[in-house]
Amino acid sequence: MVLSRRTFTAAAGAAALGLSLSASAGTGTGGPATGRRHTVDFDRHSLLVDGERLVLWSGEKHPFRLPSPSLWLDVLQKMRAHGYNAVSVYVAWNYHSPAPGRYDFTGVRDLDLFLRQAAETGLYVVLRPGPYINAEVDAGGFPGWLTATRGRARTSDPTYLRYVDEWLTAVNEIAARHLYTQGDGTVLLYQIENEYGSYVTQRAGIDYMSHLYAKVRADGIDVPLFHNDLGRNGYWAPGTFDTGGERGRWLYGFDGYPDPEQLPPDWGHFGIGGRKGGATASPGTPGFIPEFGGGWFDPWGGAEFDGAGYAGSARTRDAAYERRFYLTNLANGITLHNVYMTYGGTSWGWLPAPQVYTSYDYGAAFDEGRRATPKVVPMHQFGHLVGRVPELAKLDRAARQVSAADNRLRVYHLTNPDTHAHVYVVRNDTTEAVTSTLPVAGTALPVTVPAADARLLAAGIALGRRKLAYSNAQPMLWLTAGRQDIAVLTGRSGEPTVTALECASEPKVTVLAGAAEVSYTAGLVRVSARLDGLTRVLVEGGGVQAPLLLLLADDDTSVRLWPRETPSGSVLVYGPSLVRTVELRDGVARLTGDTVEAADLEVWAPRGTREVTWNQGVLPVSATGSGSLRAGRRLAGVPAVTLPALGGWRRRTENPEAEPGFDDSKWTLADRTSTFSTTAVPDGQPVLFADDYGFHYGDVWYRGRLTDATGAESVSLSYSTGTQGLLLAWLDGVPLGAHRMPVPDKKTVRKGSWAATATFAVPEEARKGGGHVLSVLVRRMQHDMDGKSLDTHKVARGLTAVTFEGAKPAVRWRLQGDTAADPVRGPLNTGGLYGERSGWHLPGHADEGWEAVSLPRAEGRRQGVTWYRTGFRLAVDPGVDASIGLELTDDPARAYRVQLFLNGWNMGQYINDVGPQHTFALPNGILRTRGTNTLALAVLSDGTTESGPGDVRLTLTGSSAGGVPVTVVPSPGR
Repeated sequence: MVLSRRTFTAAAGAAALGLSLSASAGTGTGGPATGRRHTVDFDRHSLLVDGERLVLWSGEKHPFRLPSPSLWLDVLQKMRAHGYNAVSVYVAWNYHSPAPGRYDFTGVRDLDLFLRQAAETGLYVVLRPGPYINAEVDAGGFPGWLTATRGRARTSDPTYLRYVDEWLTAVNEIAARHLYTQGDGTVLLYQIENEYGSYVTQRAGIDYMSHLYAKVRADGIDVPLFHNDLGRNGYWAPGTFDTGGERGRWLYGFDGYPDPEQLPPDWGHFGIGGRKGGATASPGTPGFIPEFGGGWFDPWGGAEFDGAGYAGSARTRDAAYERRFYLTNLANGITLHNVYMTYGGTSWGWLPAPQVYTSYDYGAAFDEGRRATPKVVPMHQFGHLVGRVPELAKLDRAARQVSAADNRLRVYHLTNPDTHAHVYVVRNDTTEAVTSTLPVAGTALPVTVPAADARLLAAGIALGRRKLAYSNAQPMLWLTAGRQDIAVLTGRSGEPTVTALECASEPKVTVLAGAAEVSYTAGLVRVSARLDGLTRVLVEGGGVQAPLLLLLADDDTSVRLWPRETPSGSVLVYGPSLVRTVELRDGVARLTGDTVEAADLEVWAPRGTREVTWNQGVLPVSATGSGSLRAGRRLAGVPAVTLPALGGWRRRTENPEAEPGFDDSKWTLADRTSTFSTTAVPDGQPVLFADDYGFHYGDVWYRGRLTDATGAESVSLSYSTGTQGLLLAWLDGVPLGAHRMPVPDKKTVRKGSWAATATFAVPEEARKGGGHVLSVLVRRMQHDMDGKSLDTHKVARGLTAVTFEGAKPAVRWRLQGDTAADPVRGPLNTGGLYGERSGWHLPGHADEGWEAVSLPRAEGRRQGVTWYRTGFRLAVDPGVDASIGLELTDDPARAYRVQLFLNGWNMGQYINDVGPQHTFALPNGILRTRGTNTLALAVLSDGTTESGPGDVRLTLTGSSAGGVPVTVVPSPGR
């Protein structure tokens, strides 16, 4: 793979900047093989990649939250097209390790494939394998089996470190093949641990971090390492732990999730506050935020966004929020910036931590269905800006600060010490638009900033072979295509703009499209226009041989401009909703991409380009006065997608485990008397904790055989589950009742170790002598994330104690939970329900003998589990990328929950009376968009109300003509 770099001319006055995409990388053909080594270094301003400055503009995306490897490429290509030059990825230990010493990197866990895709797409990679990751996943990423081991996690405990070393060895064997320094990949940075705020000054913590550093280096990882401080604390800054004498290879980073209601903080080098001022904790390294909020997670019940779900997250952290906060970061010298999340995805199966539900949409720029949202606009503009304007990689606070005439606008004034270019971030923290003037380059530049918004202005930066004197539109990019330079400036639709270019003599200026007024005075040509679509102004002569095509684009238009670099030169495409790849060969510009609505297509390309193809179809083209080739016909929009109604349901009840005669002789005997859990074992009782017996995920059943229960009045069942856990109990097959954990509010959402005691009256007929069977089903909601390094991921899950009032019967307990991990779907796919253990969720299960039913259906007040299965066939056009979900709705007063299985894959959990999630993503690949699918629903009812399921339907969450080829994900039927 060739990672070509743009070479800026002497007029730019700066070194080359940024990662550019080669033709081979852009098309995904060929392999990542340059055959030469690279260097990755840094100074206080920025990264230095092969000696060139790089502003890292990265987006977080987790492969484990999209269990269809073909679609990883889709998201990566969209990120690259919208201006990102890097992708940041957690690697979740629990996702890859079903048991000690076993590590699975195949199928949907193919890390090597993901890293190849990133390289082929032209994205740098920030790799974050923990061992602890948090990420709102079960146990913070620790595998379930670690909960039942000796040793204090996240310390230098030798038992824990032995397991950590095994994990890192497995990950690093793959990562080492993809290091940018080795010439065969794009892994640029590598993180150890995650938000580690404990034991900072204690030997257990210092030795732990030193050990991780030494281990990673010993495994051949030679790129700069870093840790993400959980706040601006100065934790683990250079010099605070042993790096084996290695100097200058450790970056300090800190995470930031400011509330939208607060003012954007000065967290960078230009802030105040000394060691706790953010990047000032490490003045010799560049400002680095490994996680900055691109949204926020939502808890069960939707308390964070008042029930609005992730639409509420996207609304409170919208495009204006992004401009205001991210530009403030840039103004503070933050040149390594990762947006968490950029694509959130789905916490499918038993992956989510107790606090969160299945969707991890996060209100991100790309939604759970992989569709760009309005939030992508500033991402697109910022990404191309920092990647193509080299002056931004090296900025200092200007010696003489300037202010707007209206002091309601806050101004950050920065300069590049090499080129003397000026950059102004103008921020409005008020609730109304503010229009004022700003003293820039000897003029009172008019500027309008909408409410709670911001913009970046520049003066003295290079636009190819000309220089921008000033503009109140925000620069987005410049490139050279053919015989001309092209510059793009952007802003809100309807805004008046004025742009001045330095010209030694009066140039020839032609307004090619849109309305603009032009004047020339004292070495400056001024272009005044109101942003509306794409205004085109051609500037020729004026002391510069090459013409400049000035493009003034409003927001909606800016995200239809797609710059690309190829070995043959720069390309700019205008029109479609997405351009994925660009290849120049034999005079033909070969483009691939997507459309939603019908769109025009226009291409600026190097000299000699005569033809254009779109998704392998030849387009008639003609030359334009703008120096482009314009397609003679419009690109077609996306055809309609028709989804079938779901019918043909079959039904079967389960939980035979509740019956006294059920054979539990092969279940595990609860005979342990000690545990490594942080939960105490009650005196005189056996360990009942599910993890101690190898049951780590989903539901767990208990059966206790009682002797001498004479006089028992009540039984108290203590249990621990995490948020929204549930307990159901039966005595001799008769329901005793249910108990559930409360819905969290904003004060309790972060609480992970939820525990409670359920007390039930013993029926009169069971208070007599003789044997009895107490059956208990516990719906666990996974393990605490252990964010404070207190081993709370080892808090018990399942039953913790059982006591009786009025009697002291002897009880012999057996339990059963999740069985051996599915070799394809992995350990997090299923729990311990009878139907799961019997394969009722699998597409090959024979359900012909099940009862035929229709939905919606009320089940009465039955306590327990009922399964529903159906099949459906899709026939989506092969040229259409359709994002399809499953939508469930019912009377919210009905208390039940549903596990959703698509072709045997557990795509999430729905809780009807809690919410807020009603639509569940069905990723293509697991979903056969041209074929037959099996849907299975495991409905768990607590018996307090009538239960469902109610209305269950397929829903289209977005579609486009184009997409990537999708490989069917293996889904074994038995």
